[in-house]
Parts: sequence; structure tokens; C-alpha cells
Amino acid sequence: MTSSADPVDPPLPLPNVPGADAGARGLPDRSELSIGQRLIVDASAAADIGLRTLVASLVGAAMLPPIAAELVRRPDTARERDTMAFYAELAAEHDPVKSFPAPNQPPRIYSRPANPVAEWLAHGRVHNIAFDSSFEPVNPAMRDRWRRLKRNNVVRAQHWRHEDGPHPTLCLIHGFMGSPYLLNGLWMSLPWFYRSGYDVLLYTLPFHGRRAEKYSPFSGYGYFAGGLTGFAEAMAQAVHDFRSLVDYLEFTGVEQIALTGISLGGYTTALIAAVEDRLAAVIPNVPVVSIEDELEDWFPASKLFSLGRRLGQINLDEFVAASAYHSPLNYSPLVSRERRLIITGLGDRLAPPEQAEMLWHHWDHCHLHWFPGNHILHVSQPEYLRRMTRFLREFMFA
Repeated sequence: MTSSADPVDPPLPLPNVPGADAGARGLPDRSELSIGQRLIVDASAAADIGLRTLVASLVGAAMLPPIAAELVRRPDTARERDTMAFYAELAAEHDPVKSFPAPNQPPRIYSRPANPVAEWLAHGRVHNIAFDSSFEPVNPAMRDRWRRLKRNNVVRAQHWRHEDGPHPTLCLIHGFMGSPYLLNGLWMSLPWFYRSGYDVLLYTLPFHGRRAEKYSPFSGYGYFAGGLTGFAEAMAQAVHDFRSLVDYLEFTGVEQIALTGISLGGYTTALIAAVEDRLAAVIPNVPVVSIEDELEDWFPASKLFSLGRRLGQINLDEFVAASAYHSPLNYSPLVSRERRLIITGLGDRLAPPEQAEMLWHHWDHCHLHWFPGNHILHVSQPEYLRRMTRFLREFMFA
């Protein structure tokens, strides 16, 4: 049984200005907010613009190598266009089975006890697990390059398990650059979920944390260092490797698996919902779902992206068609409507609420909860954690 107690306090003391579930028309208009909610939304939105510029600068730094390479091989611009056409053709079929083939072999798991801090945080048994990724790029032209990756091709996760056997498991996918297990455990109040009866699994995305390749300047650098094709394959690997973890959980006897993810993890969560039918529920949190609709606001990365596109002689329509390959909006979800919950912040400017609303429309007006904060400051977070708990209880502890 899940606990009826409130979640633990969030790591940052935030104002108790509540959000709410969206109405039949979607997210509320500004005029429908209280004075306190409007003040929080405006202040948090202004703060988020600075954060967005910082993140966009780091993304831009990661984009410089492929752009420089494009300058060197200008006569070979047809290659990048052919690559984009490959993903566009896959996307046009709207077939998740073809776009994201399932792992064809069970993972061979290596497990060791986590450090004492992790055990202290969870107040239970915690292991760090690893296994060799069986992912092979969907695009044959990328396979030799992917085989040369060393650290990235070792999948990593942290597993919090109860001593009395497998429990319903809540999986979490972190955001861009946000891979530390301790950070995510605290931020999402995972010790509270663990005490409520869940096992917990924290999944490390490709190119993050210990999966970052040697000499990567920051966690997540590799997602964008391979250009548009590299990003597409990184998303494909994120889906593939998580499905291997689902295989592992099933092998250990877990019957109910729910998935939530933050930011880039929310994007990945929404995509996995279209590919993996073994999930009991999915909760994308502050997700981006349409890359092309966000790029213009991501200065200076937006300028570098435009330069790279011009160098590769790729027009905007070609980019949009190719990026649909890894967009959740391109596929029908396999998780049923009543088992989908989207969470968004009205003051978010890294993953604006319009992105969540796009997913809400695509997902047949499923559950949608908003809070009056931004991408990092999730104002009144305990309220949406309680919303998650009520939502999950029906499916995870039936």
C-alpha cells in the first residue's frame, strides 16, 4: 500500500502557490490565474530566460565541432542531406516498431552496492547496475562511428530495491546535463516514493554522467556533438537502452513499471510511451516535444543551428521532416489515455507550457497538471507529487 503522508519537503524552500489540473480547454489563460500565481509565473519566466541562454550556449558549444567539420567537407554536403532524408522517410511511416527496433537479447547485468550516501538517502538497499548496450544505429551510415564509442555504450542505472522482493517500480529519466543520482533522488522526493512502497530505478541517458566519452567538457555534450544525425541516434539509443532495463526488471519479477522523466527525460518518456507497451503509466514532466518550435528562442544555439543547416544545404522543411523521427508527436502512444499524465510549469521558458499542451492534444486530452513555476523552480512541487501519487496508485498497487 502507498503511504498517505505528504511527500518530503523539496530541496529548495518555495512559495506555496498552488497549481491545478488543466480544464477541458487546456491550460488556463493568464486572466484566470490569481494575483499570486501571476506574480510567480512572471518572476519565474524572467529567471528562466537567463537559464535558457546558459543552456543554449552549452548546446552551441557542442554544435561547433560538427559545424567545423561541415566547413571542411563542403563538397560533400549531399551526404548530410541524404542522412536527413533517411530519418524523414522513417518518420513518414509513423511506425515505431521500424523506427525503434526492440533489443534482441537480454542484458547481462553487472551490479555492485552504491555508495553509503545513496544508501542513506534511500534508507534501503541501493545498487548501481551496468551492462553493455546492444544498440545498433538505425542508420547504417552511423554504425562504425557508434562502435568506436566506449563509455557511452555501457548502460548505467541506479536501482533502489526492497529486501522482501520486487515491488512496483517507478523509473526516472533525468534532464539534459542533470544526471547525478543524488540530485535526482532529492529533487523528485524519491525517498518518499520508496517509503511508500515503490522500488526506484534512475536511468542514465546516453552521453551523460559516466556514459560521457572521455574528454567531454560537460555531461550530455555528446548528444549534440554529432550534429543532427548524432542527436537522432542518441534518442534512438536512449529508447533502446531503457527497453533493455524493462527486460531486466521483468526478469527480476517486477510486474508494474511506471516511467517519469524531466525535460529531455520528459521528451524521452513521451517517446518511449509510443514504443513500449509494458509500462503501466507515463508522466512526462516539463517536456519538449517539438524541437523545431523551440530552436528560434534558444540563442545562441539557434544561430549555430541555422549556420549548420545552411552549410549542409538543408532547408527548414527537410529538417522538420527529419526531426519528426524522434518526436513523440509523430507516433500514437501505446500506453492508454487514462494512464498518461503530463506536468508543466506556466513560467517555464526552456520547455514552454505550449510544448506540453501540444503533447496533451496529441494524447487525446489526457491528464494535464500545471504549476506556477519554471523549468528548475517547481513551485508547490509537493502538490504535483501528491497528484502523481493519486494517479499512480490505481495502476501500480491494484
